[in-house]
This record gives sequence, structure tokens and C-alpha cells, in this order.
Amino acid sequence: MTKTFKFALAAASALTLAACGEKGAEPIHAVGSSTVYPFAKSVAETFNRDYPNLPSPTIESTGTGGGFKLFCNGLGEDKPDIANASRRMKASEFATCQQNGVTEIIEIQVGLDGIALASAKGGITMNLTPKMVYEAIAARPYGGEQTNQKWSDVDASLPDVDILVYGPPSTSGTRDALKELILEVGCDTNPEMEALKDSDKDRHAQLCTEVRSDGKYVDQGEQDNLIVQKIEGNPNAVGIFGYSYLEENADKVQGLNMNGVAPTYENIANFEYPGARPLYVYVKKAHIGAIQGLSEFLTQWTKMWDRDGELAKIGLVANPDDVMAKSMSAATNYDTLDGSELK
Repeated sequence: MTKTFKFALAAASALTLAACGEKGAEPIHAVGSSTVYPFAKSVAETFNRDYPNLPSPTIESTGTGGGFKLFCNGLGEDKPDIANASRRMKASEFATCQQNGVTEIIEIQVGLDGIALASAKGGITMNLTPKMVYEAIAARPYGGEQTNQKWSDVDASLPDVDILVYGPPSTSGTRDALKELILEVGCDTNPEMEALKDSDKDRHAQLCTEVRSDGKYVDQGEQDNLIVQKIEGNPNAVGIFGYSYLEENADKVQGLNMNGVAPTYENIANFEYPGARPLYVYVKKAHIGAIQGLSEFLTQWTKMWDRDGELAKIGLVANPDDVMAKSMSAATNYDTLDGSELK
């Protein structure tokens, strides 16, 4: 009997691996977003204290896209139980999961975060807009040649210093959110680009979301803390990462305003800040009852994600009340995703 079959059997008939004498053989395994990583690690550490007799969860920072690839690769002890994500699962990823037997997926929005642009304490300060950010880092702004070398080339109100932005890689959910919440918004201030969205969606995506590769935008990998280190060492550099890293490193870096709004807890919670985004945890329902402690681990999240909870202390912004209720139900009743709302 294969491990994958055992998991499918557990889901179909409510049996667990205990019947096969293997319950608890493997620890909880979570992969995915570098932004969700510190929150998941905090939950895992508290879980370890509360359940010392259960295996310690393994939390890996693989990036959101990479995490979904691993998560959707099938059922079984050798496959991840959880995918942490800084964007919602795509319809194509859901389809891959279904094809590989991961047919029951629990989606839990664990909180909110923001795409923060920041500089070193005492470093460059700017009041940016999505349009300015797009024109500064796009490979081909509005389909034309990228000629902006300094921030002042983008807008005369900005400093006369060279553009240097450290940001997330293409595999990161943070990069996906940057594209959707800032770059596309900035690009679509141009009427021709707005019209292109309807006439040639692929071309629109290319022109509006592809970033320059001439050294002005530097892909810093999946570790957001490395971006913090880079901008801390250069007062004229700008970093792009999750709000939680801004909160965690408030003694080293400062947030840059977007549309005159600062990246703060309150501004993200009420979506006044343009870069606000939800964070997710995806769970294989077939693994609940088969991987020891998985249900308790989900309950641990619910104990820590309130506005005055432990996760708020490290930068997680609590969900609005209606979303909180839905997430609580998913985490405790194991409501599954039907995929119809995914894009």
C-alpha cells in the first residue's frame, strides 16, 4: 500500500494512518511565502511549547509560486501539508492540484500585509505614487524605452539621485502583489495601456509588469531580510518587501509614503494604503487526521492572529471581522475551496 493511497483512503473513509501504525511518522511540513514565513515560524514555536510531545513542524521559505508547485505535487507523507502564500492561489495552480489528486484544499486568509517601499533610517525620502514606481522600474514604460536613470527623471519632485531598488524575485508572491497593486495601477494611468488590457491582455501584462534588468532593479531572492540589509547599507537605495519586515526593522528602515499614505498598521487594515494585500495558508484536507498535530497547528493560528495577538506584535495585520469569521470556520470546520472564484 503506497503512502499516497493511504492518504486518499484516510480522506475517503475517515481512517487515519494510526490504523497502519504510522501516525506521527512525519512532522507537519509547510512551504511557501517568505512573507508568511516569520508568522508561520512563530506559530510553530508556540505549537512546540503547547504540544511538546508532537513533532516540531518544518517551515520552509520557498516563495509562494515555488510553494504551490511543491504543495500541488500530490498527497502523502513526503509531500507538504501546507502552502503559505502572499497572494491567492491561481486557477492554474488549483487545476494542477486537482490533476495530482490534491482535490480538497482548505483556504485560510490568516491576515493582511502591505507591499512596503522603504529606505534606511535617515536615508532617501519620497512621496511616491504607483505611476512613479512603475516609470522608475518598468522594463519598457508604456511600451517605450526606459530612459529614467534618476528619480528626478521620473518626476521633478523626487530626489536627484540614481534609481536603485532592491526587490522580490519573479517566484515571490510579493512580486505578484507588487505587479497587481502598484505596477499595473501605475501603468494604467496611461489611457493607451488601459485600453490595451482589453485588446491584448498578454501584451498589457508584459508592458505593465516586467521590470528592468539594467541593474536599477535588483532581484534580491526570497529572503526579505537581505533587502533590509542592502538598503540599510546604502542611504539612497529603496527596498520593496512585506510590511511585517518594515515593522520588525523599524529601528533600521523607514517606510515611504504612497499617494501620501504611510505604510502603517491602520492604513493597511482599512486598505487606505495602496499596497495592502491578504496573506493565506492552504492545507490539504486529506492530511488532517493523517499527519499528527495538523489540526492543532491550524487551531494555533486562530489563537494568535487577533489584533492583540502574538502575530500582531511581529507585523501581521488582523483581518476585518467578516473575513476573520470565514477564516475561523475554514480553520476549524475545514471548509474546502471550490476554485470557482480563482483567477
